[in-house]
Amino acid sequence: MARGKKRLADVCVDEFMKSGLDLESSDSDSNEVNTSSGKKLKRKPSKMKQSMNTLKQKDPEFYNFISKEEPGLLNFNESDDSGADDDDDSSGEDSSSDDNEEDTGVHQLPTKLEVASDDSEAEFEDEFGPDEKRIKKTSLQLVTLKMVKQWSSQLRNTQSLSSLHDSVSAFRAAVHQAGGHDVETTEYKVEGSTVFNAVVTLCITEVLPAVLKFLQLPEAKTKDKTPLPSSSKKWSKLRPVMKSYCATLIQMLSAMSEATILNVLLKHVHQLVTFFVSFPKIYKVLVKKLINMWSVGEETTRVLAFFSIIKLTRLQQKSLLEPSLKQMYVAYVKNCKFTSPTTLPLINFMQRSLVEMFCIDVNLTYQYAFVYIRQLAIHLRNAITVKKKETMQSVYNWQFVHSLFLWARLLGLSYPSDALQPLIYPLTQTIIGTIGLVPTARYYPLRFQCIRALNMLSQSTNTFIPTLPFLLEVLETTDFNKRHSAVNIKPLNFACMLKLSKSQLNDKGFKDGVIDQLYEHFMETLNVNANSIGFPELLLPAVIRIKAFLKNCKVANYGKQMKQILEKVEENSKFITQKRKITSFDVRDFREVNAWEQKVKQEGTPLGKYYSSWRKLRDRELQYEIAGKERISDDKIPQINRTKLVKKATDEDRKEFSALFDSDSEESLADDQRFLPKNARKKKDTAKDQEESNYSDFDEDELEQLAASGDDDDDDTDTDTNIAKEDVNNAESDLDSSINEGTKKGPNEMEDDNMDGQEDIVEDFKMSSSDEEEEKPKIRKKRKTKQKK
Repeated sequence: MARGKKRLADVCVDEFMKSGLDLESSDSDSNEVNTSSGKKLKRKPSKMKQSMNTLKQKDPEFYNFISKEEPGLLNFNESDDSGADDDDDSSGEDSSSDDNEEDTGVHQLPTKLEVASDDSEAEFEDEFGPDEKRIKKTSLQLVTLKMVKQWSSQLRNTQSLSSLHDSVSAFRAAVHQAGGHDVETTEYKVEGSTVFNAVVTLCITEVLPAVLKFLQLPEAKTKDKTPLPSSSKKWSKLRPVMKSYCATLIQMLSAMSEATILNVLLKHVHQLVTFFVSFPKIYKVLVKKLINMWSVGEETTRVLAFFSIIKLTRLQQKSLLEPSLKQMYVAYVKNCKFTSPTTLPLINFMQRSLVEMFCIDVNLTYQYAFVYIRQLAIHLRNAITVKKKETMQSVYNWQFVHSLFLWARLLGLSYPSDALQPLIYPLTQTIIGTIGLVPTARYYPLRFQCIRALNMLSQSTNTFIPTLPFLLEVLETTDFNKRHSAVNIKPLNFACMLKLSKSQLNDKGFKDGVIDQLYEHFMETLNVNANSIGFPELLLPAVIRIKAFLKNCKVANYGKQMKQILEKVEENSKFITQKRKITSFDVRDFREVNAWEQKVKQEGTPLGKYYSSWRKLRDRELQYEIAGKERISDDKIPQINRTKLVKKATDEDRKEFSALFDSDSEESLADDQRFLPKNARKKKDTAKDQEESNYSDFDEDELEQLAASGDDDDDDTDTDTNIAKEDVNNAESDLDSSINEGTKKGPNEMEDDNMDGQEDIVEDFKMSSSDEEEEKPKIRKKRKTKQKK
C-alpha cells in the first residue's frame, strides 16, 4: 500500500465520497496486474498431441489414413487441456477470480451453467448428428452409379478400408439428404432415387461381408455364443467407420415409414447386433426404437424388432434387461386398452414375447412380478371397499384383464421355478376376487375371461384351482326358458367383450353365446382334471346340477349340449374307476399318485381324446369368425329395395288426353271410385236398367233358356240341400210350437185347433212356400226336356 493513502477503516464518509474508490483497490489491482503480468507460465505440450505422436510411431499407416480422410481430427488447439484461459482473460473480474482461485485454492462457481438433457436421443443427435463447428464445408463430390459399382467390386475382391469408408460416407450423405438436413456431413452428395437406392443396397448387401472378411473372426462354437468384433485385433481400425454406419442406420430406421423397407432394415440390424454392442450410447437408442416398432408396427415388423431386442438384451443383460422390461411392460399395457378381433392376435403376440423377455432372468422377474401383481391386488381391494364407479372401472377393464393373463402365462411357462412359484396363490386369489366383484349377468364375458386364465394357470402349474362353481352358478342363475324379446343377426363375440348392454341381455344371441361359452369352459375344466385320480368324486356335484338343468330346460338345443357334457363325464369317470381297481398303492402316497396320473395322461383318457379333436374344430371356427368380421365391417342389416308406386293421373293430365282417349278417362274415374271407402262411393241406381239394356237383343224364349241353364249350373247342387234343411227346420219348429200349446190347452181345444188348421191349409194351398219349393224340381225337369227337344 502507498504511504500517502489511508486505510479504508480510518476514512470518514465525507473523505470517502471525495476521494472515490482510489484507496485500497488501486493498489490491489495494480499488484494483481503486476503479479499476473509478471508471471510467465511455460506451457507443456498437450496430452492429445503426445498420444498422436505415439500413434504416428506405432501405427503410421492408420495415422496417414486419418490425415487423409479426417484432417480435422489433427487440427486441435494446444490450450484445450489447460482450462479456458483465453476466455477468462477477456474480462478483468474473471482473470482476478482465476488468480485468486490459484492462490487460495477455493473453487468459484461459473457465471453460466450448462444443463445436461435427460434424453439419450438428444445426446445421440448431438454426438453423431450434423454439427457446423466440427465439419468443414468443402466442395462436395457427386456420387454416380459408376462409383457405386467400383466400390462394390472393391469390397468383394479386395479388403480395402478406403472403399469401405467411401461407401459408408456416401450412405451417410444419402440418409442425411433424404432426411432434409441442410448441413453436409460428408464429402459426397447423392442426387436421384436410382443413386440413392444403389447406395443403400450396396451398404446392406456388401458392407457386412467385407467387414467380416477384414476382421477374420473365429467361427462360433455354439449358436448362443457368437464372437464379438472387439475380440479381433483389427477392430480398432474399423471402429470409427462402423460407429458412423450404425448411427446412420438408426437415423434411417426413424425416417422410414414403409413396412417393406423397415423389414429389410430390421433384418440387417439383426445381423449387426454384435457390432451395436460395442457402442453403449448407440444401442440404448436402438432399443428404444425397436420397442416402439414392437408395440406399434405391423405383424412382420413387430416380430423382426423383437428378434433384435432379445438378441441385444442377452448380449448386454446387465445394462439393457431391466430398462427394456420396464419399457416393454408399459407399451404392452398401453396397447391393451382397446381389444377387437383385429387387435387381439397382436396383443397375444406381445404377451408371449414379453413373457420370453421375463424368463431371461427369473430372479429379476420376481421383483417386477411381485410389484405388479401387488398393484393389481390393491386396485381390487379399493374396488371392494370403496364401491364407487371409478374404482370399479379400474378393475373391470381390458388392461387389468390382459395383465392377469400375462402373469398367469409367465408363471405357467416358468414352472417349475423356486423363485416364481410363491406368486401362484396371490395371483389366483386376485382372479377369483375379480370374478366375485360384480356377479351379475352383464359381466358374464369378464367372468369367462377370468375362468380361462384360471384354467390356463391350473394346467401349466399342475395345481388344483376350482372353477366349476363359477360355471354352475351361471347355469343356475340364467333362465334359458324365458322367451327373448329381440333377435340380432350378428352373434355376440364373448372373446372381445367384458360387459353386455341391457338390450343384449334380452337378445336371443345372449343365451346362445352363454351356452357356447359354458360348453367350452366345461370342456377345458374337465380336460385339466381328466387324469385326476379323484375325477368321479370331483365331478359329482356338477353331474347333479347338470341333471337338474336338463329336467327344467325346455329348449332342445341347450339341453343337447349339456347332455353331451354329462355323457363325457360319465364315460371318463367309468374309465378312471376301472383304472383305480387295478392299483394297489395307498392314496396318501403323493409320489405314487402323481406317477399314476402321469401314466394315465400319457396313455390318454376318453375325455382328453375328445377334447383334442374338439379344440381343433373350435379354433378353426374362431378363425372363420374373425375373418368374417374383417370382411363385413358394417353392422347394417340388409334392406329390401321396393319399387315406387305409379303416380295417379291429375285433372290436367286427363284434360290433355281426353280428346285422344275418352274411354281411358272414364275407366280411370271408375278405378278411382272403386278404391274409395264405402261412404264415399256413388250410389248407382241405374244398375238394373243397364242389365236389362244389355239383354234387350234376346227373345223371351232365349232368356228363359239362359235362366234355366244358369239355374241348372249354379243351383243344382245347392237347392236340394237348402230345401232339405228348411223342411227339417220348419218341422222342428212346428213340433215345438204344438207341444208348447198342447201343454197349455185342454184336449177339446186341441181338436178344434186341428180342424181349423186343416181348413186353412186347404184354403191357402197356393200361398204356402213349402209346396212351391217342392214343385221347383218338377218345373226344372220340364225345362230340361224342352231344351233337349
